[in-house]
Amino acid sequence: MAEVIVITPVKNSLETTLDTARAIASSTVGVRHIIFNDFSTEETKAGLEQNNSEIGYELVHLEDHTKHPSPNYKLVLQMAQKIANEANLPLLVIESDVVVKSETIADLLNFQKTSSKSGLVGSVTVDRNGVVNFPYLKFKGVKDPVIDTSRSLSFCCTLFSRDFLKAYDFMGLDEAKDWYDTFISKKSIELGFKNHVLMKAPVWHRPHASRPWKQLKYSNPLKYYFLKFWKGMDKI
Repeated sequence: MAEVIVITPVKNSLETTLDTARAIASSTVGVRHIIFNDFSTEETKAGLEQNNSEIGYELVHLEDHTKHPSPNYKLVLQMAQKIANEANLPLLVIESDVVVKSETIADLLNFQKTSSKSGLVGSVTVDRNGVVNFPYLKFKGVKDPVIDTSRSLSFCCTLFSRDFLKAYDFMGLDEAKDWYDTFISKKSIELGFKNHVLMKAPVWHRPHASRPWKQLKYSNPLKYYFLKFWKGMDKI
């Protein structure tokens, strides 16, 4: 029986997505994993369909629910919140450039069950060698096993508590934004919840593997900032 709803928004990047799904399937706790395909290529769509029964995830094609072009993170969060609330389960976002350990989800759930007024709980992100990397470089060098923070959590691997899901309706998310990590992190604090990052439950993160254009930030920053500001991409 599932103890948590796990969602993975996907825009292409098939191989990393399947790595993510296989890792989730190996979890020590029962999960209901739903992949939301956000207008990927036909090749990616076919690959997701070919592997869902073998790996064990549900597949939702957003093209069946909206004509709004990608990214559709707001719609994904709204659909996922409805599913989680109806099942009375917490919601865990694991993005398609993240690989969890078999015990990661259990660690997040166990912490949240014992933490008063928990809103969001995130796993620290690391590279292949276990070194803290983006987007949690701000916590690099921290020795504490748990960070109680008012700073923004990334949704790379973040658990939303049942109480928070019932306290804030995602239908109120700003239509003008593409991503909601910062806004929802702040909303959790605003509503009296606590946000934490678990330093002893690391997940392997391949930054921007799910959104390759963002690699331009390092290889061609002028083009990156042109796309970000002039084209209005990546609004947070």
